[in-house]
Formats: sequence, structure tokens, C-alpha cells
Amino acid sequence: MLKQYNAQSLVIHPHNSPNPDVIVEVLPEAAGWDTITFQARRLLKNQEWSFNTVGQEMALVVLSGSLQIKSDKGDWDKIGLRDQVFSGLPYALYLPPATALTASGLTDCEFAVALAPAEQQYPARLITPQEVTVEIRGGDNTTRQINNIIPPGFPCQRLVVVEVYTPGGNWSSYPPHKHDNRRVAEDGTLLEADLDEIYYYKIDRPEGYAIQRIYTDESSPLQQAGMGFDAPVLLKDNCVALVPEGYHPVTSPPGYTTYYLNILAGSDQNLTSKDDPNFAWVKDSYQSRDARIPIYPVQ
Repeated sequence: MLKQYNAQSLVIHPHNSPNPDVIVEVLPEAAGWDTITFQARRLLKNQEWSFNTVGQEMALVVLSGSLQIKSDKGDWDKIGLRDQVFSGLPYALYLPPATALTASGLTDCEFAVALAPAEQQYPARLITPQEVTVEIRGGDNTTRQINNIIPPGFPCQRLVVVEVYTPGGNWSSYPPHKHDNRRVAEDGTLLEADLDEIYYYKIDRPEGYAIQRIYTDESSPLQQAGMGFDAPVLLKDNCVALVPEGYHPVTSPPGYTTYYLNILAGSDQNLTSKDDPNFAWVKDSYQSRDARIPIYPVQ
């Protein structure tokens, strides 16, 4: 589906659901795509939330607190240990289509739910902090921490899920890259996937914010249709940025650490992307890595 995007429509603000337990949600019809459904939710101690994934696969990422899940694909007790996203690695759960589940709060907690259409059945799987690989990416003031929760190659159909931490004064998703025009080499090698993406933001201080530039170029399908855009957007705590197409670098103001949960889904369970050729040279200029990364001790 084709939609005209601008700085206003690319940001979803919190409290956009009539359900008080939903912090923020992204519905496909509002986003202008047919891939990702997203919610960040609160669950009080002893409160329950029930759901059926029907024709979608699900990733559930515990943001804070602890919960248990009972389902027709298995039961998992005491999922989640961290007090907040800035204090440790995550627990997460992958569930296939047609899974009925009930989550119960063992403590007051927050968790994110991402859904994408799927037909294939893969086993339900708990992802523990010990299984989350941590990558230090970039250099100088583009150094950031990546927590790979459901990376490419994970046994699922579409979803890719990572967490990213960007220290104050640093950039991430940089050099700018995009994944909006599926391209394959003559030998069958994937050169660029076509993926929709969301960024769910947490800032370590309540007055903090991040800035993200989302923009298309001549190879992006929307720009070819005369609907290209170049939108600088302001993201505060619990906001969601939509990346339907285009490049999408992020900067975190000095003094503030920016967290975002990335959910991607589309043509391939793969992150193959294209760097903006105007900025790709920066990768060869790094002299060191920011000592503030990792944000917290990791194995």
C-alpha cells in the first residue's frame, strides 16, 4: 500500500490506545504497511493478559519486571529479571502462529509485543539473557551497543528483533542505511532486503529525547512513485518511529542515553541493507571506540 509520509505521520506517540494497559501501539493500517503490529504494554502484579496469535508469529520482549506465560505451545515461569532496559540484558519469547497464551504479572512489569503475518510453524522458544549476543558496532561517536534477540538466521519466518543503546552525543543507524528495495545479484546473493521497521524509544531521563532523520532517495519505491520524503523527527520516551522506507540515522543528545527496540519484517528474515553512498566513507575513518559501551556489564 502506498501512503504519503511526513514528520508527523512517522511518529506514533504514547497513549494512542483506549486501553490503559497499552503504552503505545502501531497498527498496520495506520502505519501504511501490512507487516508489523506492535504494542508496548503494562501488566501489574497478578494481572493477566490473554491473546491468540492466529495467523501471525510473535516476539514478546520483557522491558522490565517479571512475568509468566502459559500457552498451548508451552509454559514459561519467571521471564524477565531487569528493573529497566538500561540495567541488563532482556528475556524474550518467540511464539508461532495459532498460539493461545496468557501472561501473568509476577511483578509490575512492561513488555513489548511484535507480530508479523506468518504461515510457517517454528517451535516456540524462550530467549534468555545468556543467549542474547551483544555487538559493539561503529566507532568514535557512532559507537553503540546492539543486543541481538531474534537475529537473522533465528528459526522464524519474518521477524528480526534487536535492542540498541546510543550514548549521549553519539549516533546510531549510521552511516545511514536503508532496506526498502529488494535486490538480488545474478548469483542469487541478496543485495538488499525490503523491510518495514519500527523504533520503540526509551530515554534514561524523563526530559530526554532523540532525533531521527528518515529520508528516501531515487532507488526507494515511494520516491519513484513521486511520494518521497525527508523528515527529521523528535522522539521522546515511549514514542515509536516508523520506517516504511528510506535511510534512518539516529542521534542522542549529550547527557542522555537512548534505547530503542527495533522490530523488522518484510521480504526476508535478513538485515541486508544499502548504505547511503554520500556517507558510507565514514566507516573507514573511525579511530577508537567509545568506552561507555557496553552500557552495563555483559558476558
